[in-house]
Amino acid sequence: MKKIILDLDTGIDDTLAIAYALGSGEAELIGITGTYGNVTVDQGVRNSLAVTDLFGHPEVRVYRGVDHPLARDTFSVSEGSAFIHGANGIGEVEIPDSNREPETESAVDFIVDAAKTYGKELTYVPTGALTNIATALRKAPEIRNLLGGIVLMGGALTVPGNVNAWTEANISQDPEAADYLFRSGVRSEMIGLDVTMQTLLTRKQTAQWRDLGTPAGAFLADMTDYYIRAYEKTAPGLGGCGLHDPLAVAVALDPTIVATLPINLKVELDGPTRGRTIGDYDRLNDPFKTTSVAVAVNVSRFLDDFMARVTSVAAGK
Repeated sequence: MKKIILDLDTGIDDTLAIAYALGSGEAELIGITGTYGNVTVDQGVRNSLAVTDLFGHPEVRVYRGVDHPLARDTFSVSEGSAFIHGANGIGEVEIPDSNREPETESAVDFIVDAAKTYGKELTYVPTGALTNIATALRKAPEIRNLLGGIVLMGGALTVPGNVNAWTEANISQDPEAADYLFRSGVRSEMIGLDVTMQTLLTRKQTAQWRDLGTPAGAFLADMTDYYIRAYEKTAPGLGGCGLHDPLAVAVALDPTIVATLPINLKVELDGPTRGRTIGDYDRLNDPFKTTSVAVAVNVSRFLDDFMARVTSVAAGK
């Protein structure tokens, strides 16, 4: 079984990613590390604890991560994030708080320790700001050669961004951290808007969860319908909501679900295109490509797999 760490700013698609991972028989979710973006770190940690309890997996440990970008001392949730995910991050759906607390070990130390313990068995899947992994690589650069892989949700190479014409939301939270990751030499795979906007969920699927008559099913349906309504306003012609973060988990477990382009990436840090993910001209002719970018996805195979795994969690199986 693959060891997985999810690094989440636990909003709606992060919660769906948790459900996907828990419904995957070949994955062992050894921990969730909290970052910021859709919500603050504290709200995201609260959500992660609450939803893992609701899904029947209180054994999943949750770690509090760095709560602000590398280049700033503070973070606040944007109006856009609050609109898409709700003020509480999970579509304004109320679920009980967990009686558990986050672990006392920091997310950064947990990432370093896990990399040293599990090595190539471990895949790290960040779906928010990349501050935790950048900080871990700075603290212990040797882990770049230990990790089995990093599969991140973020960026946009062949399509426009969702913050502006060139910037994707997760990269925009901490461009310096993302640039550090891409230039660090660690192998990574970028699952960006190029493919995630092709994987759409509709109310037809969420109704299947509601019809189960379980608390987890009702929560998932209500939360995701909120997400779909937000998409109907921000992207009215799309026809559903993008399954951004679950797709990154799917690729971590089965890389063949996407086709990729090997490339050495960077993030632009200055000027009007700050936050853009683009090929690094200085490493254009370097034969060793540290990053691969997903540029095509088997949509039907992923959606069938997604529904099977998340529905099993919604049903309490």
